[in-house]
Amino acid sequence: MTSRSPLLQVRNLSVSFRMEDETVLAVKDISFQLEKGQTLALVGESGSGKSVSSSSIMGLLPANAAIDPESSICFQQEELLAMSEKSLRRVRGDRIAMIFQEPMTSLNPYMPVGEQVAEAIICHRNVSRKQAFVETLALFNKVQLPDPVKRLRHYPHEFSGGQLQRIMIAMALANKPDILIADEPTTALDVTVQAEVLKLLKNIQAEMGMAILFITHDLGVVKHFADDVVVMCKGEVVEAGSVSQIFTQPRHSYTKMLLDAEPKVHVASEVSPSPNVLEAENIKVKYVLKTNWLGMETEYLEAVKGISLAVRPGQTVGIVGESGSGKSTLGRALMQLIPSTGNILFEGQSIRSMTAGERYQLKRNMQMVFQDPYGSLSPRMTIGEIITEPLTVFSELTKQERMQRARQALEEVRLEPNCINRYPHEFSGGQRQRIAIARALIMEPQFILLDEPTSALDRSVQLTVLELLKDIQQRHNIGYLFISHDLSVIRAISDEVIVMQRGEVVERGTAQQVFEAPKQAYTQRLINACMLLEDAA
Repeated sequence: MTSRSPLLQVRNLSVSFRMEDETVLAVKDISFQLEKGQTLALVGESGSGKSVSSSSIMGLLPANAAIDPESSICFQQEELLAMSEKSLRRVRGDRIAMIFQEPMTSLNPYMPVGEQVAEAIICHRNVSRKQAFVETLALFNKVQLPDPVKRLRHYPHEFSGGQLQRIMIAMALANKPDILIADEPTTALDVTVQAEVLKLLKNIQAEMGMAILFITHDLGVVKHFADDVVVMCKGEVVEAGSVSQIFTQPRHSYTKMLLDAEPKVHVASEVSPSPNVLEAENIKVKYVLKTNWLGMETEYLEAVKGISLAVRPGQTVGIVGESGSGKSTLGRALMQLIPSTGNILFEGQSIRSMTAGERYQLKRNMQMVFQDPYGSLSPRMTIGEIITEPLTVFSELTKQERMQRARQALEEVRLEPNCINRYPHEFSGGQRQRIAIARALIMEPQFILLDEPTSALDRSVQLTVLELLKDIQQRHNIGYLFISHDLSVIRAISDEVIVMQRGEVVERGTAQQVFEAPKQAYTQRLINACMLLEDAA
C-alpha cells in the first residue's frame, strides 16, 4: 500500500474526547493512505475507532473531540485539518462523500427523499432543479429502489431500513466524488441487495476511478470487496496488508479472532409441548397512500397479507426476507405498535379482548429490541436510566437495587458497568444495540421480539449476543420471534424459519429443512446470494 502521490494520506492521527470526569483517547496514532481506484477496508469491532477516524477526515467530529496537533490528513496534497469550515464544505459531499451507518438519523424526516438527494446535487453543481431531479431518479434506478418515480416524493419514515440505506448511497454518489467513505453501508441490507450494491459500487468505481474507504465489521464483505485491509483494535492499528495476506496469513491474535468469529449452525432443541406463548392468526397490515376528497381510500399498500404463526415457550421462530418484505411491519403489528387486522393471542387470551389494565401488565411479558438503537434510546437519559426504566415502572426495587441489576445486564452484553452514567451518543452503533438488548432482557419477559438485533454488531459480538440470548432462553423458557436479513444469524438461532416476500409467507419449516432443502426459488436465491458473499475470494 505505497504510492508516490496518494489521494488521501492519514499520518499519526490521534483523537480524544473530553468527558465530564476523564479524557478518552479513541484513536491512537494511526496512519494509512488511499490511492485512486483503491478500496481500503477499516476493520474492527464496534468501539475500535473506525467511525471516529472517518469522521475526522470529513471534519464531522463532535464539539468535545480534539485532534492531536501532530496529526495530519492530506487530500490531494492539501491539509484538511488546516482548512476553514467554508473550504471544507466545498470538499465535503462533493470531492469526498460519505455513506453513514444509520440512515434513519442521517436523513431529514421533514423532507421527501428526492428533494434531499437533489439538494446535494444543486449545492455543489450549477444545475437546475429539474435537472437535479432527473439525476436523482437515475440514481434511484441505479441503486434499485422500488418504484422510484413515486418514491421521489415519499418521506424517510415510509421506507424500510434497507431502502433508506440505498437512498443514502444514491446521495453519496450524486456528485461523482474522488473518495467515497462508506461507514457500514451494507449493515441494513439483505444478502441479495448487499451483493447488488457492492457490485454497483465496484462498477461505479471502475468507471470513475473513485477510491473507497470501506468501514465495516463484516469480514465476508471485506473479502469480497476490498483490495487492502487495516485492522483496528481499541483505537490502534494492529495489522495492515492486502486482502489475501490478511485472510490467509493473519499475524495478530486479534485478526485471527475476528476471522474465526462466525455464527455456528443451531442444533434445534426439544421445544416445550406447553401451549403457545404467542399466536397470530391472519394478520394483515395496509398503508393508505392516497385518499379522495371524501376521505375514502383510493390507493393503498398491502404490507402484510394474512400471516399466521405461533411461538412456544423456549422456541425461536426466525423471520427472514429482503428489505421491504414486511418482516418488521409484521413484528410491529404483533407488538400492537401499528394498526392491523386479525387475531393476536398471548398465552391463549386474545389481546384485542383484554382490558386496558391487562394490556398494561402484558407489557412486562412482551418486550422488543428495535432495529435502530439510536432512535429507540432516549438521548436525554443515561444508560442506567434507560436500562432500569422497565424496573422503575413494573417493580418495587430501590434505586440502588435497580442500578445493580443494570450493571449486571451491561456485563452480560459485554459492556463495562462503569459506563452506566454515560449517554447514548457516547457509544458506537454496536454498543447502542447491546444496550437495547440489555433493556429488553432486564425484565426477564416470557416473549421477546428481536427486530434485526445483531445488524449493527461485529461478528465476534454477534456470537456473544446469540449465545447470551440462547442461554437466557434456556434458563427462563422465553419465546423469541427473531427478525433478520442475515441468513447466517437466522440459521444460528432459529428452531423454525419463516421466509417472507412482498408481505406473504413463501416458505416455512425447521431451520434444517429451509437451509438444506429449500423448496421455493426465492429461498434458493437468498441462500445462493449468502454463499456468494461468504465464498468470494
